Amino acid sequence: MAILVLGGAGYIGSHTVYALVDRGVDVVVADNLETGHIEAVHPKARFYQGDIRNRAFVDSVFEQEKIDGVIHFAANSLVGESMVNPLKYYDNNLCGTKVLLESMVAHGIDKIVFSSTAATYGEPERVPILETDRTEPTNTYGETKLAMEKMFKWTGKAHGLRYVSLRYFNACGAHTSGQIGEAHNPESHLIPLILQVPNGQRESVSIFGDDYDTKDGTCVRDYIHVMDLAQAHILAMDYLAQGNESNIFNLGNGVGFTVKEVIETARKVTGDPIKAVISPRRAGDPAQLIASSEKAKSVLGWKPEHADLEEIIATAWNWHKNHPNGYAK
Repeated sequence: MAILVLGGAGYIGSHTVYALVDRGVDVVVADNLETGHIEAVHPKARFYQGDIRNRAFVDSVFEQEKIDGVIHFAANSLVGESMVNPLKYYDNNLCGTKVLLESMVAHGIDKIVFSSTAATYGEPERVPILETDRTEPTNTYGETKLAMEKMFKWTGKAHGLRYVSLRYFNACGAHTSGQIGEAHNPESHLIPLILQVPNGQRESVSIFGDDYDTKDGTCVRDYIHVMDLAQAHILAMDYLAQGNESNIFNLGNGVGFTVKEVIETARKVTGDPIKAVISPRRAGDPAQLIASSEKAKSVLGWKPEHADLEEIIATAWNWHKNHPNGYAK
């Protein structure tokens, strides 16, 4: 039996596939390559190119492969884009998931691990954020991910589907081998943007607001290494395979770093002075987002192994300096 990884050519999906293969799991990847990269797909995984909004495509994968469970990363995920083009996000994220679930029910596949997001919480009521806290998304992206979670819940009640939703914070870093890493176009994540400065791809990095109520006035975020996220998806699938009930878990380090601290650490790792420029605040940026991951640790037995910010940035730098244009030759 195989695990189907949807969006397995994307950033977190590809790292999860590598971790699954390392465990000796038979892996099938499906991706439409809209934002994923065929070069990121592990050579031992069987790859199908297609879109989960296409029922015939999804059915064909389930008919050709003996799939035991699904790990679902296939979604658009840019907060800014979701606000100017919300219907694109409803179409891909929600319509795609609806078609996927119809096909899973028809083929008797009852386990799914879902890549969700801290954006489901919106402006946090408290820090660190607990899974039971209010969900009030402040952007379309978070809203669609929350709606996908609800879709799993109601499909579960009607058809016996069991799911684990993993709400994670700022994914970062790269595979320790340096073979795969982060490659978005356009890039919107802080660490790759910072590393474009020592890589000669931009003159400076912008700090959006330095007047927040934090220790140095810049936003605080919880950074979680992509391989730690990958391990959590595998543990979540194990949890479902053992017959456990549907559940939701936060994934973060439980430690917050300010934007200035991340830039300072990158200076140390790269040996570059990295110029930073203060810019106006961005709408909808909460001052602090930090996860409580106690539930994932106690229930799933998850333990982040790459929690050190310097190590996280070092793995990212190892990838970016050797692949300045991502997967492009």
